[in-house]
Amino acid sequence: MKPGFVVMLVFGTILSLLGFSLAVAGTVGAAAGSTRDDSGYFTTPAAPLSTEAYALTSPRMAVEGEGVPSDLVTLRLRASTSNGNDVFVGIAPQADVDRYLAGVNHTEVRTVTGSPFRVGYRDIPGNAVPGAPGDQSFWTESAEGSGPQQITWRLDPGNWAIVVMNADASPGVDVAVQAGAHLGFIRYLGPLAVGLLLLGVSLLVLGLVLTVFGAIGLGRNGPPPAGGVPAAGAGPPGAGIAAGPATSDTSDTSDTSDTRPYPARLTGTLDEGLSRWLWLVKWILVIPHVVVLWFFWFGFFVTTVVAGVAILFTGRYPVSLFRYNVGVLRWSWRVAFYSYSALGTDRYPPFSLEPAADYPADLEIDYPEHLSHGLVLVKSWLLAIPHLLVVAAFTGSATSWQSGDWGPGVTTGTPSLIGVLVLIAAVILLFTDRYRRGLFDLILGIDRWIFRVFAYTALFRDDYPPFRLDQGPAEPPSRNAMPLASPPATQTMPPPASTAP
Repeated sequence: MKPGFVVMLVFGTILSLLGFSLAVAGTVGAAAGSTRDDSGYFTTPAAPLSTEAYALTSPRMAVEGEGVPSDLVTLRLRASTSNGNDVFVGIAPQADVDRYLAGVNHTEVRTVTGSPFRVGYRDIPGNAVPGAPGDQSFWTESAEGSGPQQITWRLDPGNWAIVVMNADASPGVDVAVQAGAHLGFIRYLGPLAVGLLLLGVSLLVLGLVLTVFGAIGLGRNGPPPAGGVPAAGAGPPGAGIAAGPATSDTSDTSDTSDTRPYPARLTGTLDEGLSRWLWLVKWILVIPHVVVLWFFWFGFFVTTVVAGVAILFTGRYPVSLFRYNVGVLRWSWRVAFYSYSALGTDRYPPFSLEPAADYPADLEIDYPEHLSHGLVLVKSWLLAIPHLLVVAAFTGSATSWQSGDWGPGVTTGTPSLIGVLVLIAAVILLFTDRYRRGLFDLILGIDRWIFRVFAYTALFRDDYPPFRLDQGPAEPPSRNAMPLASPPATQTMPPPASTAP
């Protein structure tokens, strides 16, 4: 790998993520600015509150920070009653409110949730009868009368409480309350949001361009992809299985994908003499690979989108991007084979996208002669659903939807089959110094299934992955004894000389 292209890809990834974050912040800021009312306040929907007691109060509101500008935040509270009584709403220091309502039956509003709407109350008992709230002199802000009543209050340090009552201090309060807030810096929000959005989009575009060109540079300098690269107007020399529908590769119409080798080949050879204990610390040893691959996987997803657009319009996967993306998968498989997807070797994986003949794990995907224009739109998410369900069971990524007292939510409750199998193999290795061959073959079969599905969903091939658990370190031979790199059956008929008229 040329360091310049690696730096370009890493720098492009950082710029892309930074630009995306700024663009999101600008979009949220612009959206938030548009939700203000005509007075510049952000408001909540009116919430119906009621109690049989004399008053409704808020929990203690602690405002900290000496020297805070008085116009930084302004709160607004509106209250209206539906029972015809005059309403009172006021805000005052918590200590004054406590003295006023001492011994008085009142209700504290603890929580208000919006979906579904629910109010949590705490009833505070008492037998005393309060005086009319409007006659009290300790209120910082207050309003009373018929119809909607409104107060505004600039945020000040201290402990505060809001009180809503009937103006005549009678029990039974039934009101609709709406809160609002005005931010002193809101006048700068619009220009700031636009600036963040423009800067974010610019950095995002620049970052994506650098990422794509970095990936192209890394792929251009790699070895030719398996199956060969087609020349202009010609099929791929020495190509394996064609990239079109599975039935187009052979004239034997009785053959199915379950009897032919798949053009994505994963191999892994179990090393002898594995360390009993090294697997306990491999999660630390692979950290450098994880960090580097994080950037490379970002490039993988970006270039897969670019390749998808190219396939949609040209029917071809760009060769440089194909080499790069296969290299990322190959690198990831080596790390997975070394670590907790197989624990098949103690040899540290190379930092390379290219094949390594001396490493016990490898991955090859045949370059396709042609890919369907239409399948690129549906195969990754629709056609692959049966396989994705199987992969979810293998990897423990299946999720469930549940509903409880705190509302609906998604939980993950499926254990990883391959994780359990690797753990069993590791424990056996720890105590017996042996890796069970049958268990290793099963683990490799599951890994092979997962990577085949990934090759299909990542647009490398149109051949549908077989529902077949091919166990063992190497791909199984064709049941029809057809070499993987042989030409299509229509090209293996007797020579033209013997069939010419």
